[in-house]
Amino acid sequence: MKRHLRLLVQYFAQYAKVRLAYKADFIIAFFSSMAATVLGFGFVLVLFTKIPRLQDWSFNEIMFLYGFSLIPLGFFNVISWNLYDFSELYIVEGKFDRVLLRPVSTLFQVIFEKFRLESLQEVVTGVAVVAICIKHLHLAMRIPDYLWFVVMIVCGSAIYLSVFLILTAVSFWFEDRVGIVPPVFNMLNFSRYPLTIYNVFIQFLLSWIIPFGFATFYPTTHFLGRTAFTLYFHLVPVVAAVFVTLAILIWNRGVGNYSSTGT
Repeated sequence: MKRHLRLLVQYFAQYAKVRLAYKADFIIAFFSSMAATVLGFGFVLVLFTKIPRLQDWSFNEIMFLYGFSLIPLGFFNVISWNLYDFSELYIVEGKFDRVLLRPVSTLFQVIFEKFRLESLQEVVTGVAVVAICIKHLHLAMRIPDYLWFVVMIVCGSAIYLSVFLILTAVSFWFEDRVGIVPPVFNMLNFSRYPLTIYNVFIQFLLSWIIPFGFATFYPTTHFLGRTAFTLYFHLVPVVAAVFVTLAILIWNRGVGNYSSTGT
């Protein structure tokens, strides 16, 4: 563990140095990412100019949920770059052979070889929005609540990572340049709003099949005082642990199934 943590710091420092060497490219990527975040909030603002409440959710509650969702998503986006290109770069082009030759975990290498540094703005923006909403909603946040907040962020990031890692690992069996990651990624937008506004099928899908609801919606219900979801809130760490374990098992099975391109 100590060795991998040291390698992680070195990976990040080296990649950040290379990435920031091209300042114009980084600045463009940063503002593009920021623009996408602002547009997301803009949609919520426009929505609430037409309606006073979304079901029984107020504007500030929706903003709290939306802001919270950005934090685990931001951490995930920082390290998820290789998951989107894995099928094409590592399987189709055979670059996974290079990963296998190194005396370091294959999963560790794939995840931490690249970083999307500009996505850190999502974390900062999410924290700022949540802090503003806490003030406007007059939420009484105590020390245990802040500890739970950190735990929920870690669990949410782990859920995102495990879901997309499972989808990425499918490439070991089905070689496809595009893969199935992009369509599922688009479903993230559904989890930025209360699951109760969707029909039963969508609620079930985002809770028990692709558990994005456990990464964002159910954690926020505790801080917003919605006791009807208390059980789901306490299940968040369990769901995160189950999906992380499942993702690692599928990844390891996929690595065992991998056959080189021979080039």
